Amino acid sequence: MLGTLSTKDALVIAAYFVIVFAVGLYFSRHKKTTSDYFLAGRNVGWLAIGVSLFSGSIASEHFLGLTALGSKSGLAAGHFELIACLAVLLLGWVFAPFYLKSGVYTLPEFLERRYNSTARWYLSVISIAAYCFIRLSISLYAGGILLHAIVGWNMTTSAIVIILGTGLYTVIGGFSAVIYTNLIQMAVLLAGSLAFTVVGWRRAGGWHALAANTPPEFWHMFKPMSDPVFPWTGVVFGAPIIAIWYWCTDQYIVQRVLSAKNLNHARAGTILAGFLKILPVFIFVLLGIIAYKLSGGNVSPDKAYAWMVLTFLPSGVRGLVVAGLLAAMMASLGSMFTSTSTILTMDIFKRMRPDASERALVNFGRLTTAGIVALGLLWIPFLGLLSGELVYLHLLNVQAYIAPPIAACFLFGIFWNRVNGKGAVASLLTGLVLGAFRFVIEIQAKTSSLSSEFLNYVASVNFLHYAIFLFVVCSTVLIGVSLATEPPDRSTLKHLTFSEAGTIHSEKGKYHTLNVVASVALVVILIGLWWTFR
Repeated sequence: MLGTLSTKDALVIAAYFVIVFAVGLYFSRHKKTTSDYFLAGRNVGWLAIGVSLFSGSIASEHFLGLTALGSKSGLAAGHFELIACLAVLLLGWVFAPFYLKSGVYTLPEFLERRYNSTARWYLSVISIAAYCFIRLSISLYAGGILLHAIVGWNMTTSAIVIILGTGLYTVIGGFSAVIYTNLIQMAVLLAGSLAFTVVGWRRAGGWHALAANTPPEFWHMFKPMSDPVFPWTGVVFGAPIIAIWYWCTDQYIVQRVLSAKNLNHARAGTILAGFLKILPVFIFVLLGIIAYKLSGGNVSPDKAYAWMVLTFLPSGVRGLVVAGLLAAMMASLGSMFTSTSTILTMDIFKRMRPDASERALVNFGRLTTAGIVALGLLWIPFLGLLSGELVYLHLLNVQAYIAPPIAACFLFGIFWNRVNGKGAVASLLTGLVLGAFRFVIEIQAKTSSLSSEFLNYVASVNFLHYAIFLFVVCSTVLIGVSLATEPPDRSTLKHLTFSEAGTIHSEKGKYHTLNVVASVALVVILIGLWWTFR
């Protein structure tokens, strides 16, 4: 059962589980209302928000995928993390005021208030499908690969331990248990990852030795337009579309901001998350470059992380790194369980049972969370069907097909009164058809040859370039259909668009000033990093 782990490693992992369960069960008490269960009483401070935003966004596919991409392409893989820093600032400064003032529980609910109920149903269904059939499966698969290689657990054992371990405190405590266990999980994740990077850095001989013994292109983040994975055009124009969808319009992430005490805490939390999101470039992507150097370029990308753990980490540190991996998996799964349960309860069950009591809604939330845990267990026999290198890149591909129409509807919806529900629905459905078309064609191209030259071209277009195409088309449809139909009633747009914002942006004072200064400092750091590794 312990595989390659020593007794010292096992004790470190056991201590992690004890602490997480104790914290999770402590914050599981007295969850009697929907606000308590789904949004932690709307009383979460900036530190917990920022830490939870970061830890919830780091899953097993980041350990596996970012390290793999680093060993294959170098620092260019870090673009997605650095762009996330800007996207999370956009969440705090642009989107959060509208979300908090509207008092919504979910992002589909906000979309209904801005457009119509059809848009709400679309986002609810797409979100649930993405969580249960994409994120859940990829996270369990990536985690299973790593735990099998490092600990010796098979895919079934790994998935059962993670799903049941996370589900125990999530079902009982809801979002409070998730967001406060994230504090412990992030501490463990960072301690293990930083220790790992330091060990690898020393083994590699430091910065100059590492740079001298790896391809020069590894240290340039901006690749030519012809690069098959990270063309600069796709990174500059396509990656932000995915980032806006993920960080600003997805329940999985935004639920933390909806739980904030007030707007200043929400913004401070997003700024903290922005600083923390710089770290994966150095604890995952750079680790992949170190693996390339130490292996002489001979280790397979998807095996780079596990190879480093097994080859270079001493007893005790190895247990800390495994605990960090478990923390990442549990943090991301806990977030997925609660966000899915919130949408199922507030966007579907409550609409079907509008007279349901608070107790009935909380009980249904617990029931659906347990159901999602069960679904995770049912996924286990099918995890072996997933294969191929760079699983993180596969996840990005799928997100590139989902993100553009949703990002377009939220962006135009907030900035322009004239777009309406008919335009939004037409845009969302257009994106669904074109995204599904590309997904199917891409799979067919990998399994058999395509007779049509046009289909071969569609299947071969870089996923970031296709995201740009989708965003432009969906935006055009949104604008065109909206202008061709009647405008929305302005009285329904209060607190939902900038021109009808009222006083929601008027917060001033010491905390507002600190948020501004910290945001500017973060942007300066990002520009410095991009310039240094241009």
